[in-house]
Amino acid sequence: MNYETTMADLGSSPNPMVERIEIEDDRARPRRILLVVVVGVVLLALAAWLMLRDTGGKDALAPSASSAPPTVTVIEPGRTTVTGIINATGTLAARHEIPVGVVGEGGRVVSVPVEVGAWVGKGQVLAVVDRSVQNQQTSGAAAQIQVAKANAELAQSNLDRGLKLVDRGFISKAQIDQLTATRDAAVSQVNVAEAAYRERLARNAQLNVVAPVAGLILTRNVEVGQVLSPGSQPPFTMAEGGQMELLAKVGESDLGSIAVGATAKVSPVGADKVFVGQIWKKEPTIDQNDRQGTARIALPYDPAIHPGGFASAEIAGATVVAPLLPESAIMSDEKGNYVYVVNHDNKVERREVKTGTVTDQGTAVAAGLTGNERIVARAGGFLNPGDKVRPVLSKGVENPNTP
Repeated sequence: MNYETTMADLGSSPNPMVERIEIEDDRARPRRILLVVVVGVVLLALAAWLMLRDTGGKDALAPSASSAPPTVTVIEPGRTTVTGIINATGTLAARHEIPVGVVGEGGRVVSVPVEVGAWVGKGQVLAVVDRSVQNQQTSGAAAQIQVAKANAELAQSNLDRGLKLVDRGFISKAQIDQLTATRDAAVSQVNVAEAAYRERLARNAQLNVVAPVAGLILTRNVEVGQVLSPGSQPPFTMAEGGQMELLAKVGESDLGSIAVGATAKVSPVGADKVFVGQIWKKEPTIDQNDRQGTARIALPYDPAIHPGGFASAEIAGATVVAPLLPESAIMSDEKGNYVYVVNHDNKVERREVKTGTVTDQGTAVAAGLTGNERIVARAGGFLNPGDKVRPVLSKGVENPNTP
C-alpha cells in the first residue's frame, strides 16, 4: 500500500532528483561566475605587474616620480694647453730641383751610364758625347804650340846673331830693334797657341753631361744616339742631396698661425709610413682663385717619397689655453655653436661658444667659456633652456688642471 502510494505519488509529480539538481545548479552558478571573475582579475593584475616591471612602469605608478627632474651628466672642463693642428694637402717635390743640361757645344750621345733613381756625386758623368772631331781639333791646337815655339826659337837665334854683328858694324841698330820685335811676337804666338789648346781641352771637358751637385736623378730625357745641343731640353733633373718637400696648400686664415720651423706629420698616398718634417719656408703670395697659400715642408729622402705624388699633412699650429669639450657637448643650429650650462639653481642655460682646434681629446672652445662652468656632456638635444635638472659630475673628465 505504501509502495503503491509512493509510486503513485512519483508518477503523478515531477522528478524530485532532477528538481533538486536544478536547484543546486541555480545556487552554484553565482559562485562559479564570481570565481571566474576573481581569477580573471588576478591574471590581469599579474600581467600588468609583469609589464610594469619590464618597462620601468614601477616609477609610473608613483605619482611623485614623474615630477622629479631628469639626471644629466655634466663636466667641468677647466682650461687645457692645446696645440693647434692644421690639416693640409699638397704635392711632393724635390726641395731643390736642378735641371742638368748641355754646357758645351753638344753632340751625339754615345753612352748614358746612369738611370732614374740613381745617386750620383758631384762631377760624375751622366752622359758621354762623341768627341772624335773635337779630339782632332785638340791635336791641331797642340801642334800649333810646337810651331809657335819653333818660330820663337828661330827669332831668338836671329836676335842673338844680330847682337853679335851690331858691335862690328855689319848691321844697324834699327835692324836689331826689328829682330827683337820679331822675337817678342814669336813668343806671344806661343802663348796664344797654348791658350787655344787649353780652351780646346776645356770645351772637350764640357761635352759630357756631368752632375753639378751630389744628389738623386729624378728624370732622364736622353738616349744613346740622341744629338744634344745647348738649346735642347735638359736631359736630366736632379734633387740636390736627395732632399724632398711637400708643397702643402693651407687656407689663408691658417697660414698666419704657422711658424717657420714648426713640425708637421706627412702621410704620402700609398705609403704606410708617416714622415716628420719641418716648415722651412712659407710662400709670400696667396692664390687668388682658391685663397690658399703654400707652406713648404722639408722632408728627408726616403724611397717611399715620390716627387709628383699626393700627400696629406698635420701641421702644428699656435698653442692656446682653452676649455676642451667632447664632441657630444657642443651643439649647433642656425645661430651657431652652443652648449648647455647648468647654473647654481640646477637650471639649464644656453651659452653661445666659438670652437677652435679639434684634437683627439676633444674640441677647444676659443670663446664663450671660462672652463669653470658645469657643461652638459651629452643628450643636450633633449633639454631646453630653463629646464631644471639633477646634475651628476662625470668622473675622469673634471678640470684637468685641478690637482
